[in-house]
Parts: sequence; C-alpha cells; structure tokens
Amino acid sequence: MIRRMLLAATAALGLSAAPAAAQDRITLVLNWLPGSDHAPLYWAQQQNRYRDANIALTIENGRGSGFAAQRTGSGQAQIGIVDSPSALQARAQGADLVAGMMIYVQSPYGIYWKRSSGITGPQDFRGRRFGAPPADAARVMWPMIARAIGIQPNEVTWVNIAPEAKVASLQSGAIQATTHFYNVHYIYERVFGDDLGYVLTRDIGFNPYGNAFWINGPWLRANRDAAQRFIRVTQAAYRDCLANPAPCVEAVSGPAATSVEDLTVSWRLVAELMGDDPAGNRPLGGMDPARMATTIEAVRTAFNAPEMTPQQVMTNELLDPSIPSHRAPAR
Repeated sequence: MIRRMLLAATAALGLSAAPAAAQDRITLVLNWLPGSDHAPLYWAQQQNRYRDANIALTIENGRGSGFAAQRTGSGQAQIGIVDSPSALQARAQGADLVAGMMIYVQSPYGIYWKRSSGITGPQDFRGRRFGAPPADAARVMWPMIARAIGIQPNEVTWVNIAPEAKVASLQSGAIQATTHFYNVHYIYERVFGDDLGYVLTRDIGFNPYGNAFWINGPWLRANRDAAQRFIRVTQAAYRDCLANPAPCVEAVSGPAATSVEDLTVSWRLVAELMGDDPAGNRPLGGMDPARMATTIEAVRTAFNAPEMTPQQVMTNELLDPSIPSHRAPAR
C-alpha cells in the first residue's frame, strides 16, 4: 500500500515538474510606427490571445513597407506588414514572401496638396515638388500612380523628407504635394480645412491590394502550424475590433503615443479600407487570385519585374473560413 502511494506521488510530481511546451517565437515587423491599423495586434497581445495559442510574439516598429519587406524576406522577422505592391517588388528582387492575410482590401494611397498652391487636381501635378521618405509605399509605386493619372513619372520632382515632416512641409510650402495613407486623412482635414485638396488613387483607377501580413517563405514552409495559429488569432482579433473598437484603440494608444479620440477616428478609416472586396464570399482577410493577378501585373509592368502567379505569392489556407468578410462603412 505504501509502495503504491509512493509511486503515485512520484508520478504526480513528475507530471507537475514536466516542462510546458515551448512557445513558437514569432517576430512581426510593422510597416511604420504603431497606429490604429495595428490596434487588434496590441489588443490581442494584451488579452494573451497569442500566448494562449502557444505563440511568443514580438512586435517591432517599422520604417516603411520596403524596410518591412526586406526584414521579413531576409528571415530577420518571420512576418511583416507590407504594402502589397511593395512586397511584390521585393519578391521580384529575390525576397521569398507569401501573403497570408489581407488587411487593406482597398488601396490606402492618397495624394494631398493645398488648393492655394494652384493645384486643382491630378492634371496639375506636372512640374510640382512632392515630398516623402524614399521608402514611402506610394512614392515607391509612383510610376504606376502616374500612369493612372496620365502623366510621366519624371514630371514631378521628389524631395526626401521624414515621415513626420509631411504635414509641416506642406504647410510651409517646402513641398507642394505629399503622399499618405488614408487612415490619417483626418489629420489633413483638421490642419488644412477648406484649403485641403486630395485624391485617393482608388478613385482614379489604381486600386491594388494594400497592406497585408506577408510571411517569410522558408519559415512558412517549415512552420505552417505556427503561421496558421498566428493568422487565425490575428484574423479573429480584427473581427472583434471591427465589432467593438473601443478596447482595441485603448490598447494601442500607449505604443502609438496618440489619443484614443484620434485613434478612434483613424480606425473608422481603417475599417473602410478593410472592406468590400469585389470578389465577395471570402473570409475576413481572404484574397482573390484574380485581384492579386491584377496587382502583380501592375508591378510587373511598372518595374519590368519577372512574371509571378497568385499561387506563388498568396495563400488563403491559413485563414479561418468561418470568419466572414467585412462590409465597409459608407464614405
């Protein structure tokens, strides 16, 4: 009897002393500094959703889509948030990247100017001075945007400025136009009021897929289960934040160093960009191969890139098919 009790106690101690399963370590590099579009990530991490999925997630600040693509493509980060045309351009240059979940179904590119500068629309861009960082996604894609407008890319002059200097440079007249993602549109409206002029490229015929979670290809092939757990936790977090944004913007307000009020306004613009893929009937974050093919063709034409197929650059298989796509609020 005593021997049986000792054996039972030993077995119990052995079970309690057994080490927990090692978590899968994933580094996610953002496209820029934390903002409203990253709120679901910080909220899910705050709620221990990644930990509960056996993922040890590290979120790194980014310095543009080009930087995120380079860091992810080289394997320094397993996953990066990258503007899709920038990711495809990086892939054409040798980076092995695969899109696992689309964030911006609609292109986020916007071009902003002051009406008092004499610009009345894109037809007046010729000879103007544009300012943006070299890695700015819309600047990188300028050849394609210019083609949609109907001008030559070299008909504007680009000036290098820091990301945080865009609004001030436009105010001062140091530049006459700049590019920015639509999720900060409210800032331009607030600063420039009735003097604001702008155009969204999706309204002038250039509407490629936007930001997505792009995954390092070799890591994905070796760690498909971990990649799927990350994508599904993230997909569910975006769904929950679309339904109830308040706790999500609260979670990112500290890392973003931005007020909850401003983040709430910005999140509404993010929600607009996330919805209404013409293909429809896809889960949240799902991608249409035909739409991706159009995005690939735009990049290939603009940069003389090698041919790629949607099957090579994207997968919907990591997503939870039961999470429905999002309907964009009216503008």
